[in-house]
Amino acid sequence: MEIIFDDRQTYKKIDEDILDKVERVMLAVLDYEDYDDNYEVSLSFVDNEEIRNLNREFRNIDRVTDVLSFPMLSDDEFDIEYEVESLGDIVISIQRADEQAEEFDHSLEREICFLVCHSMFHLLGYDHMEEEEAKDMHRREEEVLNGLDITRDEGYEK
Repeated sequence: MEIIFDDRQTYKKIDEDILDKVERVMLAVLDYEDYDDNYEVSLSFVDNEEIRNLNREFRNIDRVTDVLSFPMLSDDEFDIEYEVESLGDIVISIQRADEQAEEFDHSLEREICFLVCHSMFHLLGYDHMEEEEAKDMHRREEEVLNGLDITRDEGYEK
């Protein structure tokens, strides 16, 4: 698993422990879905202004969001072979994630892990536009995070 990491925000310093846990989440999602780990994912941390601009540009929604997922097209559509296939890009507003961590009374680390988990399922083709899809996706997220002991009452310091 290769993570191309880009921290473009100054709101909060993100330490190596969080990045290690994020990688474990990504690998756990791949394992849960019976994928191998020969993939790359681009992960960017941004501020509210940048994610709002991206949300407006790519989704025509002019507001701050917590995370955006940009899945890559399947290689078989182009009959191209890569040494490592890119699943796509994940962009997280650390500022919004921190606000949500406060709202849900858990750590920023837990919120980042949840958002990465959620986005990984998007990169693998899952969505939550319909109620049944949302329930299925939520169940998968909870199973992966619980399997890693990343729960809402995880006991980490805020």
